[in-house]
Amino acid sequence: MLGFWVLPAVALLLALGAGYFKYQEATAADADRARVQTAQIATEATVAMLSYTPDTATAKLKAAREGLTGPFRDSYTSLTDDVVIPGAQQKRISATAKVTGAASVSASENHAVVLVFVDQTTVVGNDAPTDTDSVVRVTLDRIGNRWLISGFEPI
Repeated sequence: MLGFWVLPAVALLLALGAGYFKYQEATAADADRARVQTAQIATEATVAMLSYTPDTATAKLKAAREGLTGPFRDSYTSLTDDVVIPGAQQKRISATAKVTGAASVSASENHAVVLVFVDQTTVVGNDAPTDTDSVVRVTLDRIGNRWLISGFEPI
């Protein structure tokens, strides 16, 4: 009689334990996938947002907005339309950004933070190029099935 109740109970506990560990494994795999995806997206978006020439500033910076969301998209749009694009065209400013590294700080199903290490070279007219190294905290949110930049904070 004891075997009639104990063995099924043990089997049930083992099945529940196996299910729990499978769930944990799947959750960890999703987080790892989000870390890799968001680091790549943050890298590509950073280059797109910070690279332009006088002739391509309007098209490139407007295209970069497609990867942004929320209030950050609004502030980026305002900055590029009011300052960056007119300045690039009037003063013949070119900027080239290169990401030297990106590291995921945190990632969940719908939110991620990535540190992006950026080298940017800027040329104004015929002046000598100036190089700037910076680190940026890029915040991303999943909207539908896309990761979009919701924050871009130099640190």
